[in-house]
Amino acid sequence: MRRLRGPRIAKFDREANDADIEALIAFAKSRRGVEFYVEPETFATDTTAVAVADDGEWTRRRVGSPAVIGKIARNLALPVYDVQLTGYPARMRAYNERRKREEG
Repeated sequence: MRRLRGPRIAKFDREANDADIEALIAFAKSRRGVEFYVEPETFATDTTAVAVADDGEWTRRRVGSPAVIGKIARNLALPVYDVQLTGYPARMRAYNERRKREEG
């Protein structure tokens, strides 16, 4: 039997770094109506956050833990939601559909 030797870490993904956090902050500062949606850690990926602007444009980055994106959201005075409780906003899906039509 294998003994647990500390917390499980994602094996297929890298950890969040400063560039990930800076990208989320830059996105939020350069767009209107940004909200953050926290995505849980999985076996393959670290905890991530999706930043969604009021027009539905979005970006996803690793954040390491929900506490990290919570602190960023507080500093920027922006809302943060647990995507498992709220789901993704309709404007994000609409944005994806518009992009798909434009590209194809």
